[in-house]
Amino acid sequence: MKKSLVILFLLAFLTSYAQFAPPAGQPGSAAISKDSSSIISWAITCQVSRGYVNIADTAYTYNGSNKASYGIPLNAVGPADGQVVSLGDRGEAILTFSSPIVNGVGPDFAIFENAFSSGFLELAFVEVSSDGQHFVRFPSISLTPTTEQVGTFDTLDARKVNNLAGKYQAMFGAPFDLQDIMDSAGIDINNITHVRIIDVVGSILSQFSSGDAEGNVINDPWPTPFNTGGFDLDAVGVIHNYSQGIDDIVKNFDIQLFPNPVTNKLTFQSSDPACCNLLITTIDGRVVHQGKFILHTTVDFSSFPAGIYLSRFFRKDGTTITKKVVKE
Repeated sequence: MKKSLVILFLLAFLTSYAQFAPPAGQPGSAAISKDSSSIISWAITCQVSRGYVNIADTAYTYNGSNKASYGIPLNAVGPADGQVVSLGDRGEAILTFSSPIVNGVGPDFAIFENAFSSGFLELAFVEVSSDGQHFVRFPSISLTPTTEQVGTFDTLDARKVNNLAGKYQAMFGAPFDLQDIMDSAGIDINNITHVRIIDVVGSILSQFSSGDAEGNVINDPWPTPFNTGGFDLDAVGVIHNYSQGIDDIVKNFDIQLFPNPVTNKLTFQSSDPACCNLLITTIDGRVVHQGKFILHTTVDFSSFPAGIYLSRFFRKDGTTITKKVVKE
């Protein structure tokens, strides 16, 4: 009996002190600097749905609004620069990219928040989608004790947090590896078009709490009843996308697009009779054309608004490639 109790105690001890990567600047940290050469591009659009300044009292207002109001969505577009948009309690942001994110070796993208220290961390769930409709959440873990609420200006230990945005201080991104969700249904981890970031309500009260992938209540600074409340999104940096090696992929598939940029009609041409199903979408995932593509197809772009479009080719062998089209 004593031996069993000792084992249980050790398991509980190890669980409570289980550690993930430490803060930026410490040995073993996974933080990615905004200036890292691994970042090859940044989000190009951001849509925000604001959350309350205090979800426990939705009538409470700050600066005349009961929802977070600091910053604008455009602040989250482009490189991390300290200019943010605040999401509020359970608010969310959806970002898109010039080229889909793919599953490479190691982390595939990084999310930047504006924490002013390595300990004051406001957290958020991260989800990704291949179509802008169906999202898959990264399996987050929070081992912060829940015996006492982390107060408004209290701190967290980054070593007890994993797969949650906001793990690192300003100018250092939290990395996310698509390999972590490789077995998820309804998503193509080599064709990620949207990233969704959802503020974690850090309350330990059951009616407001947020749970991680293992059912643990996530405890982070709360309440934050200000216009700057909730997760403060600075940027999303891309590490792996279709622009890397896409010329070789297209060469193997022998697909040509011309003219590109296009004003009126765009021609797709391939010598492969097995190719393809063709899907053309706007950068935010709205379908503008779909159909069969065998050897030669022309699509009329004249009525489409100017902007960036994604042409996706789906082969019978299950392989997919994406090409960017610019409509003038």
